Amino acid sequence: MNKINPLTLLVALMLILSACKATSNAAQADVASPTGTASNMPSSAPVEQISNLPYTATPPPVSTATMSSTPAPPTIVVTAVKGNVFIRRGPDLAYDAISVLMYGQNARALARDVLAKWVQIPIPGHPKETGWISIQTRFVAVGGDTMKLPEVMPTDWPVLASLRNCTYHYMVAEPGGIIIPAVYNFPDNDVQINPGVYTIHDIEVDGSPEVMQVEIKEGSEIDVHDDGDGDHKKCAAP
Repeated sequence: MNKINPLTLLVALMLILSACKATSNAAQADVASPTGTASNMPSSAPVEQISNLPYTATPPPVSTATMSSTPAPPTIVVTAVKGNVFIRRGPDLAYDAISVLMYGQNARALARDVLAKWVQIPIPGHPKETGWISIQTRFVAVGGDTMKLPEVMPTDWPVLASLRNCTYHYMVAEPGGIIIPAVYNFPDNDVQINPGVYTIHDIEVDGSPEVMQVEIKEGSEIDVHDDGDGDHKKCAAP
């Protein structure tokens, strides 16, 4: 029986131990070090979550300034100072008179016309209704600046009135000294005239006798048929 050389046995044993150690190191190479960092490994740090709520813009600051209120219209008063004054339905003498501001009576002006020659006032005794009064006359006193009143433009224009002379004498309508030519001056014998009460005089007869008295309203068409001598004439048909 062959004997095993002790040296050979020792070498063989050392080779076996070396092989076992290499196997152990290879197994440990697949395990990541607890403190090591690898670029291809997912991070374990928490990830910030994005909210699904809609975006809400921060509202702009709200101004706390208080808006000033609209100033009240100025108080302007008109007064009848030297007699009674007609109140008309529009700002012109061509409109009918609808009431009277009596001597000493006053009213608050509400508005003015474009030229600031007429003011709108409540009708005395009927505060919900309004009319217009001329401030161009010495019969009316104005307290305040009418230019500060709101401006009103009428939309309802006056209906013109006329007075026609059918006689051969020149006539005059008073008040106003309105001359009405004789019929042979056609068409000038037909004159426009503002509403009011007039007295017609024959100025071709001594003393200028009165021949008629007439009340003119918007749209009136009045004929003068009699002259100061008593002659009666008719106007030709239009």
